[in-house]
Amino acid sequence: MAANPGVPVSFDHVQKSFGSVRVLEELNLQVAPGEFLVLLGASGSGKTTALRILSGLEAASAGRVRIGDRDVTDVLPKYRDISMVFQSYALYPHKTVAENIGFPLKVRKVPKAEQDIAIHDAAAQVQLETLLDRYPRQLSGGQRQRVALARAIIRRPSVFLMDEPLSNLDAKLRGHMRAELKHMQQSFGITTIYVTHDQVEAMTLAHRVAILEKGILQQLDTPANIYNNPANLFVAQFIGSPPMNIVKGALDNGTFRMQGESLATHVTGSAADAVLGVRPEDCSITAPANAALKGEIYTTELIGDHTLVTVKSNGSFLTVKAAKDFVAKPGETAGVAASTEHLYVFDASTGNRMR
Repeated sequence: MAANPGVPVSFDHVQKSFGSVRVLEELNLQVAPGEFLVLLGASGSGKTTALRILSGLEAASAGRVRIGDRDVTDVLPKYRDISMVFQSYALYPHKTVAENIGFPLKVRKVPKAEQDIAIHDAAAQVQLETLLDRYPRQLSGGQRQRVALARAIIRRPSVFLMDEPLSNLDAKLRGHMRAELKHMQQSFGITTIYVTHDQVEAMTLAHRVAILEKGILQQLDTPANIYNNPANLFVAQFIGSPPMNIVKGALDNGTFRMQGESLATHVTGSAADAVLGVRPEDCSITAPANAALKGEIYTTELIGDHTLVTVKSNGSFLTVKAAKDFVAKPGETAGVAASTEHLYVFDASTGNRMR
């Protein structure tokens, strides 16, 4: 299959309410032709609602939706030239793999000989060519998901829509399918919008990530910029595993003050109620006398290539990624150090990043 040139997709001032409940605030989002965009958020963030509005399964309360140069806001789903892959696979149990894959072509009354060629081509893309005569009940979860992908591929739509397609798979298979999805999308060049609550999927698959929370777009950027330059406290805490360490205090002309200690930051300005953030991999364990942040070793966990060290400090917990051979006993006093360039400061009243 040749690469598809891809089409742009846009949400223009899109809103959605169910009765008096607003589930999607004014969403303005432009997806580039051939882009792999991930809508990331927790349950109830509005990401699936946005996808359903784009697919036509849900009507927008306000705003317009465009696919390519067409306004599809009021167009029926079957005329939007999209293919959707669901979490539940949505296969026909009484049809073989080949019949499931070829169903979109059968509906469009494509000649049988053309169907057979396209079915084998799509099946080969997802390594299913030896399973075409089987039924869904005879397949593993990963194989069923590949059938669903092949059925989406065979139509060669303008846009792929994917709603948590890997969430029913085990961890090992999810990793394998992520690689397959990324390779296929790059090969086909089809604009893809992918919904997930899994930050690993978002960070590994996306050209750009759109983070939603309570129906509001929090940040839209590349995975690297989302991670390294979070726009606000929500994004900073949502992205990263383990999550960013958070310390409450005040910012006084660029100096962060907390519980009798102070830290110089690269941030200008002041805030009576501020939050300091630093990622576990940007911290190190040091002598208490050399650190503004200090406490007792709470736990150490050998992960494999590193050790996670948790330090209990003034009732809160700080996590440090230490070397794999790090050894310490619970209760030992330890300091937590971080260089100035790795510190983030947020205004606690708004959640916004201070720079």
